[in-house]
Amino acid sequence: MSPTRRLAAIAVADVVGYSRLMEADEAGTLATLKQRRVEILDPTVRAHGGRIVKLMGDGVLLEFASAVNAVKAALELQAKFTEANQSLPESRHIILRIGINLGDVIGEGSDIYGDGVNIAARLEALAQPGGLCVSDKVHAELRGKIDADFEDIGEQQLKNIALPVRVYHHSSKALRVAAPALALPDKPSIGILPIQNMSGDPEQEYFADGMVEEIITALSRMKWLFVIARNSSFTYKGRAVDVKQVGRELGVRYVLEGSVRKAANRLRITGQLIDAATGAHLWAERYEGSLEDVFDLQDRVTARVVGAIAPKLEQAEIELSKRKPTTSLNAYDHYLRGVASLNEWTIAGGNEALSHFYRAIELDPNYATAYGRAAGCFTLRKSLESAPMEKKDLAEAERLARLATELGRMDDIALAEAGTVLSYVLGDNRSGMALIERALALNPNYALAWRAASWGKQWDGQIETAIDYCLRAMHLSPQDTSMFQTQSAMAFAHFTAGRHEEALSWAERALSDRPNHPPALQAAAASLALLGRQREAEGAARRYMQEDPAFQLCTLQDTLPYGNPEHLAHWIEALRKAGLPE
Repeated sequence: MSPTRRLAAIAVADVVGYSRLMEADEAGTLATLKQRRVEILDPTVRAHGGRIVKLMGDGVLLEFASAVNAVKAALELQAKFTEANQSLPESRHIILRIGINLGDVIGEGSDIYGDGVNIAARLEALAQPGGLCVSDKVHAELRGKIDADFEDIGEQQLKNIALPVRVYHHSSKALRVAAPALALPDKPSIGILPIQNMSGDPEQEYFADGMVEEIITALSRMKWLFVIARNSSFTYKGRAVDVKQVGRELGVRYVLEGSVRKAANRLRITGQLIDAATGAHLWAERYEGSLEDVFDLQDRVTARVVGAIAPKLEQAEIELSKRKPTTSLNAYDHYLRGVASLNEWTIAGGNEALSHFYRAIELDPNYATAYGRAAGCFTLRKSLESAPMEKKDLAEAERLARLATELGRMDDIALAEAGTVLSYVLGDNRSGMALIERALALNPNYALAWRAASWGKQWDGQIETAIDYCLRAMHLSPQDTSMFQTQSAMAFAHFTAGRHEEALSWAERALSDRPNHPPALQAAAASLALLGRQREAEGAARRYMQEDPAFQLCTLQDTLPYGNPEHLAHWIEALRKAGLPE
């Protein structure tokens, strides 16, 4: 049969955390999925005039003649899956993501393919667990026909799709209720939203992001002010947001938003401060200048924001907030690109980040923050690979950490990164914790420093303090893109304290976000082993060995530098039982 073209509404759905579910209970997961297909998926799709094109591992491809019917079916599927989950323990919930597109498809036999299908698949990846994303073409068909709220999250550049697609997202009310508004802290609080890049040049995106990071860093040094960390703020990047909702989700009273437009060598920066509780605009201003004046522009914006929040703030505090880590724009460029690569938290990303930080240091040999971040690349390497680090790499990590400390006596990022290297990579926990505590004294709003301090407290045997520090990090950055790392630290702390159920719960949370994160897999394997869930423990251990093939129990002291021998012995016993090699 020759291929034919037609217009169709395409829905792609997949199961969130499928690999984790299969590792935990392969037979049970397959039985539940089969039951869901027979009792929910098949009849719901048929009832709305659709058909199942094919099953794709943990996903399914659906075709409908009507975009309205496709969305109605998707909403009904999410509601029925949520209802069916109520009879299962949380660890066995089957949760879907769904993407829907209206477009041209090519039919060949019973199968379909083409950009119409590809876009639906990319939209599915953007959806939240339990939610659905639709293209602008689908959204246009829904007006006045479906009683459901969709949020415009802006134009998205989808992988392997030439032109950007405007996307709309829907989350079920049940999921929204499950994430209550955070309580406001007992001091003025602010979230800095990503500045919108109006230049139309994707290569300049890093510049707009750097503006936000500089303002967050400056404001974080104000000890009287509660500032949401960068990683949580950047979860709103590229989305059209309701400021009141942002305030509830981040637990802040004020929100700063703005835009930057770059043309040739000129910049125009706008900003507005909003009371998230009322939606009232408290302040708005526009700045213009040349690219060479970028640091001066950042200072002026920061000073105006601070002045709008606390007009009586002493000028000395404002001057402190203006302190810049470098005066070289090219060095700053490489630094920002390095941070973006480091935030991927992969070996490849760490290597790329290190090359950018080295270039930044070459351009400005006194750039303390770049030295600190470069040292942090070795922390990443050790956390993801258990093989002993070569002597030359240990020496380089120490060199970078020492220079970061020497040059960055008032630089919280440099001190925290250097302290982590001394504590974890080099095994000098006392000296490392002293630097991390200095970083926190400079910037008590630095969430990643609290997480680093949590690990240091664990190595020192102060487990409950370590847990408190993790909770503080989560509060400061409640939607952090690196939350899986903090959750892993919580898993380690609870396991070391003998609370294996809680440890497993935190490890599973980390794995739901980053399924192959080695520390989380290690904590899951150890916890499952001591909970008597041997088959699941062995499964987690196999997944861990796929990520870190060089692991051996005899080197565990190097990767888990506990000061208390009993704590290390507890881990060795559990990981040996899980089947990890000697």
